[in-house]
Amino acid sequence: MKVHLVHLYPVEMNIYGDTGNRLVLEQRLRWRGYDVETHLVRAGDKLPNQTDIIIGGGGQDSGQSLIVGDLAKRQAQLQAMAKDGVSMLMICGMYQLFGHYFLTQDGAKLPGIGIFDLVTRASNTRLIGNITATTDFGAIVGYENHSGLTWLGPNQPALGKTLRAQGNNGQDGTEGARQINVFGSYLHGPILSKNPHFADAILGQALARQTGKTIELEPLDDHLEKEAAIRAQKRPR
Repeated sequence: MKVHLVHLYPVEMNIYGDTGNRLVLEQRLRWRGYDVETHLVRAGDKLPNQTDIIIGGGGQDSGQSLIVGDLAKRQAQLQAMAKDGVSMLMICGMYQLFGHYFLTQDGAKLPGIGIFDLVTRASNTRLIGNITATTDFGAIVGYENHSGLTWLGPNQPALGKTLRAQGNNGQDGTEGARQINVFGSYLHGPILSKNPHFADAILGQALARQTGKTIELEPLDDHLEKEAAIRAQKRPR
């Protein structure tokens, strides 16, 4: 069985090591005997006909400006894929652009594709440090580093609630967003390296969509990943 993994804008939106999320997903599939075909999709490239998982990473405002036009051309396709249950993980800058818009400090309004009901506005305050949040998949840990403040719409579910640090905006206790099988988060680290249970939740959703049945993933030895999460939780911001 082959899983098709798409990394969207792997060069333009990759300044915080979020490529690690791709590596984690690839390796956890291979350890379990699945074939993986990875597609690196840059601006102007077509998405593959079969897509099981899409990931995107963080970038500076300049990086977002480079890809925002191309992303707009994909809006209808990505929205349809999201409604169809394709698993997606968008981090930081790509998370912001999966909302309605990002308003930069220079006053530029970068339009998003509206998969999440949220808006992001740049601020003079940078939210930075280790972060822990509770989610439907259990606690997740990571590292935030953003000056954009994200505000969820009234009916937009958060990915989780912050136990430590500031999350979406430092005020309402939310971190990230979720829409069907699409997840957005500010957690770097990369997020999946310290949260194998979250990685497996994404894989399980993708495999269930492809096969039409619930897949019980074979357990892996995650003691190093769990130890990394414990140590991150103990570190000062």
